[in-house]
Amino acid sequence: MNYLHFLRTNWIFLLAGFLLTFTSSYGQTYFISLFAGEIKTEFGLTDGEWGGIYTIGTTLSAIAMIWAGMLTDNFRVRVVALGVMLGLAAACVFMASISSWIALIFVVFALRLTGQGMMSQLGAVAMVRWFEATRGKALSLSSMGFAAGQAILPIVFVALFAFFNWRTLWVLAAVLVLITIPFLLLLLRHERTPQSMAAEAQITGMHGRHWTRAQMLHSGLFFMMIPMVIGPSAWGTALFFQQVHFTEIKGWDLAAFVALMPIYTASAIIFTFASGWAVDRFGVSKVVPIQMLPFALSFAVLAYADTIWMAGLGLIIFGAGQGLQATGATAFWPEYFGTRHIGAIKAVAAALMVFGSAIGPGITGWLIDQDINFPEQMLPIALYYLLAAGLTTWGIILYRPTLVR
Repeated sequence: MNYLHFLRTNWIFLLAGFLLTFTSSYGQTYFISLFAGEIKTEFGLTDGEWGGIYTIGTTLSAIAMIWAGMLTDNFRVRVVALGVMLGLAAACVFMASISSWIALIFVVFALRLTGQGMMSQLGAVAMVRWFEATRGKALSLSSMGFAAGQAILPIVFVALFAFFNWRTLWVLAAVLVLITIPFLLLLLRHERTPQSMAAEAQITGMHGRHWTRAQMLHSGLFFMMIPMVIGPSAWGTALFFQQVHFTEIKGWDLAAFVALMPIYTASAIIFTFASGWAVDRFGVSKVVPIQMLPFALSFAVLAYADTIWMAGLGLIIFGAGQGLQATGATAFWPEYFGTRHIGAIKAVAAALMVFGSAIGPGITGWLIDQDINFPEQMLPIALYYLLAAGLTTWGIILYRPTLVR
């Protein structure tokens, strides 16, 4: 089934997935970091202090995700999404009204839990449950919401800085979230329950069984996948979180760097579709081992980039990694651990992802305060990606023979 025919016959659920992932943008680091300069100035924070606040708030949201993510196993997507989106809108208003740096911890927690955590979780679990043989295509199409958000929102909001106070823009973000709710509910008015979906089509994992979350946590494969899950989130988040510092060190204009986002997004889109096709055609076991390699190369290129055009090349390569990761990593969990408890299992993966996004800004911000600028940190980060790729490949080689199909 080609993408166009698949899109025509499943557009309602795919559009719903797109809206879920797009709306996660307001809790994603690339959006929050646009306000880093204003926030640090407003509250007199250093890079390390702001990074520390971000780390604490995000870590708390990662802990909460372990339990909150399980809601997708028992309730319809539209029910959970309504509550989460109302919470995300409230968090945006909270950011617009804070008066102390202590409140930043709580607002970061709320934005990260509802935005990056739960909205991303809802988009991924919905596609995994609603689609079986075409799961790769479904994930690649729905994840276009991430790409669209990253391509459009930074440019729009950076442009709006010239006309509006940063607090006003957070109110605008809340309004945009609220506007999205009725459209999503309309698309999902005939949604089936997770229980009925599970009864109709269940895919087993290793050894032909459905793994519970507790059983997964005792699996050696799970621990071998942890660096693969954490790495892109930790260092990809750091890349966008430190973009103000990064452009200052490189001597580039922030607006010029942000203007590169569309080509980064185009690369991510191309490789997302390519990885979706590859997952359906060759299997997730062939895609996952290579998805860390573009990340390693991109950080090496960005470390040595001396022009904004070289930075563009680095972001194109980084986008390739994001595209592979968007589909491959999500499709991995049902393939190896089954679909019956996928909400609870994916919640752990989502918590690790959110935790990664917590430690990345914290570590890089602390190192910046120690006079180790972000470009100097990029080569060790590239080495991390290579090590994660090796461990992932080893895990696939060891455990792939246990799959029963």
